[in-house]
Amino acid sequence: MGVDVILTKRLWFQVGIGIIISLIIIKFFIDVKWIFSPVAIVLKSVFIPLLIGGVIYYISLPLQAFLEKYKFPRWSTIVITFLILIGLLWAAIAVIGPPVGEQINNLVDNAPEIIDSVSQFAIDMSPQVNYLPEWIDLEEIATKATNWVQSFSVNFGNWFIHFFQSIVQGAISGAIIVILVPFFLFFMLKDHERFIPFIIQFFSGKTKKWIEKTLRDIDNVLSLYIRGQVMISVILAIMLYIGYSLIGLKFALLLSVFALFMNIIPFIGPWIAFIPALIIGLFQDPTLVIWVSVVTLVAQQTDAQLITPNVMGKTLNIHPLTIITVLISAGKIAGFFGILLAVPAYAVGKTIVSNIYERRKDIKNSAAKTV
Repeated sequence: MGVDVILTKRLWFQVGIGIIISLIIIKFFIDVKWIFSPVAIVLKSVFIPLLIGGVIYYISLPLQAFLEKYKFPRWSTIVITFLILIGLLWAAIAVIGPPVGEQINNLVDNAPEIIDSVSQFAIDMSPQVNYLPEWIDLEEIATKATNWVQSFSVNFGNWFIHFFQSIVQGAISGAIIVILVPFFLFFMLKDHERFIPFIIQFFSGKTKKWIEKTLRDIDNVLSLYIRGQVMISVILAIMLYIGYSLIGLKFALLLSVFALFMNIIPFIGPWIAFIPALIIGLFQDPTLVIWVSVVTLVAQQTDAQLITPNVMGKTLNIHPLTIITVLISAGKIAGFFGILLAVPAYAVGKTIVSNIYERRKDIKNSAAKTV
């Protein structure tokens, strides 16, 4: 009897029981998923608008706080925020849109020239075949490289457009998103202080304080991550545009806009953005490969040493190896949106687990004092 009591107090035993119960609950939900299919359809319909609205909310919240600091009423801060957001959207479409569209068309038009460059490169390398090991088939490599570059050059413009469309459309039509995003954003800006009190009203005592602390920690982590990542992406995109323009790289604006969105993905995003710039530099002028690498390296080191530490601080404190593992796993499970949401979801999960651990320590210390 005493052994059983001691066993149930073991952490590994409690974790094991928790995992078993969780698996049973998941199995139950899978068996009766048809009951929840209408709820799943509704959640899928509102997920993308809610996500976009939440991101814009965290970005615009400092502006609202600044205005309210100077005694602006809540309704006026919301109106001003919406007017500024509409102005920024119009500026992006009117100012950046046309040159980006022109560069996309130029890239597609220059596809034959890029393909010819690959072919010429293969011809120039052909005399060196005799000096290569027998297991290297240069002709096959050149053919694959030519086909890949041809596919990349022709489809890059379409892919770039579809990339934006996938962000806007997601699982539902763009029209519904356009309606729902301002709707969610309006109520987030209007009632955001009421969310945590609404949740904790169902609890009491130390549990109530713990849940309030956990929710505020989650809010702090999300706000830090979203604002920081957006700011870092914008700064890096501007730096890359200036650098690419100075070295004379073609499609500098297009590559910088691409980097802006890729940099939202931590750690690996900047290197994904580096690949197209490297390829275009290679076929424009091989010496540009060095300069593109230098520009990217300077931008990345500036980010790592100056921007990220000052913008993000150490609140997230996630090891790069953990980020890579999380991103790869999320990409396999949920594709692009999984990669996009992996790090903030992990940060939120880490915050919850940390608070649970602290709560458990407090309970054990209180029990020890009582004994």
